[in-house]
Amino acid sequence: MNEVTAPPVSQSPRSAGRVSGSPLGWLRGEVDRLFDDFSFGSPSRSAFNFPLRMDILSPAVDFLDEGNAYRLSVELPGMKQEDIEIEYRDGVLTLSGEKKEESESKEGGCLISERRYGNFQRQISLPSDVDPDGIDAKFENGLLSLTLRKNEDAATRARKIKIG
Repeated sequence: MNEVTAPPVSQSPRSAGRVSGSPLGWLRGEVDRLFDDFSFGSPSRSAFNFPLRMDILSPAVDFLDEGNAYRLSVELPGMKQEDIEIEYRDGVLTLSGEKKEESESKEGGCLISERRYGNFQRQISLPSDVDPDGIDAKFENGLLSLTLRKNEDAATRARKIKIG
């Protein structure tokens, strides 16, 4: 009545030679299979397929040259204007912000409460002809639009340097 039967074992090539009919051999085979599945070479097979950094958001950006100015569009759905910061320093535009979202609902005796938090920082190197004083920003319906006027004197600032 208390007959012990070996559970079915799916053998990987690495563990095929080590699995015996004993329960200990079966356990070793299962542990080997677990490590085979936890492979970085083929993460789509892994049961542990998590993103590397879940806390970093990277908004989509479009950068267009419109002749006398550049237009930068940044998608920030669900964000509020007061949660976004823009800074220009040494030719680099830094966009950063934090998204906080909380919702709560009661339906049919169930309470559903969800919270989502995330922050982002995106740095964009700008062309040398951008006028730092000519940067304007507007935020509407989750789209941040920046107009970056070109500095007409940027070409005249270039100079050749003699080796002396």
